[in-house]
Amino acid sequence: MQYFSSPAKLGILGGGQLGKMLLYTTRKWDVCTHVLDPSASAPSRLACDHFVQGDFNDYQTVYDFGKQLDVLTIEIEHVNTEALRQLEKEGVQTYPSAATLELIQNKGVQKDFYQHNHIPTAKHQRFENRAVLQQAIDSKKLDFPFVWKAALMGYDGNGVSIIRAQEDVDQLPDQECLAEFLVPFTHELAVTVARNASGETVTYPVVEMEFHPEANQVEYVLCPARVSDQIKEKATQIALQVSKALNHVGLLAVELFLTEDGDVFVNEVAPRPHNSGHHTIETAYTDQFEQHIRAILDLPLGSTNAIVAGVMVNLVGAEGHTGAVHYGNIEAALKIEGVTPHIYGKKETRPFRKMGHVTIVDPDLGRAREKAEHVKKMITVITK
Repeated sequence: MQYFSSPAKLGILGGGQLGKMLLYTTRKWDVCTHVLDPSASAPSRLACDHFVQGDFNDYQTVYDFGKQLDVLTIEIEHVNTEALRQLEKEGVQTYPSAATLELIQNKGVQKDFYQHNHIPTAKHQRFENRAVLQQAIDSKKLDFPFVWKAALMGYDGNGVSIIRAQEDVDQLPDQECLAEFLVPFTHELAVTVARNASGETVTYPVVEMEFHPEANQVEYVLCPARVSDQIKEKATQIALQVSKALNHVGLLAVELFLTEDGDVFVNEVAPRPHNSGHHTIETAYTDQFEQHIRAILDLPLGSTNAIVAGVMVNLVGAEGHTGAVHYGNIEAALKIEGVTPHIYGKKETRPFRKMGHVTIVDPDLGRAREKAEHVKKMITVITK
């Protein structure tokens, strides 16, 4: 099917910053796009051809939105997969598929999938609710410390806690969850795999992620990762193993732990453009957003080679600030060579909400990392 300046329609479930950045490519290629999002002020609303305000978790809303489309994709995993299954039966191409999303939406199911497919991952136990979790602790079947994860709806560090004592357990919500062995990792890595409907597959260079200690969300992404070539190859092969097992189409971001012994474990995956790949807009021949569009439209995949080293730093809402957003000192940051800010268009800030990111490119990764820390301290995301 021809998508360039044609009647063919591409739909996106979700109109946040990822959708907005996907639309960079569709605007460039004149691909007709429809976006569904609950918010009337969604960042993607201005760049698509047709915007629909609605709940992407509601069966009828998703079905009615999707039945007019040729291809349907996502920018968020938490969508109604029952509607996607019906759309697939009626001939709408949905990438990732409903089956892939259902494996990933529940983190307990996701972890079981890794074990079943002999993919290295941390040991885990699943629990229906907090009471069953407590029983496992009381009977010594689960020892402190461990990582607690909500089975459903976790994102950007929400739904993840390190549990070191009983008082931590007492603060947990009463819901389906899992407990993971606390991996003694030295680095958190990520590999992005792209696969089109014809089966062509490429991978991006391994990146290193540094997390905010309180918010438990990515603070810096460094490309390339500061690990050996042997570790990079191991991480890439594991990511490809996950991709093959899921049989996904589009992007798959695979988050990994590296231990002192050189073991690499899968943490989680995201079947869409991901924070760990934002730097590719400036650092790669083909950025992750264009690559996702290429993959879901079954076009030839682009080169993933890096042009230059880079560091991505997230711009998140400052603590103590909730309300109309004000960005401070961006003008000063723009004076620094290699600095490119991306503002997502969210009008309201709150503590640790992702409001934008900045990519810093430099032939020397160490110098880029120093600039990134300077930019992180310089730009403020506060209320007016």
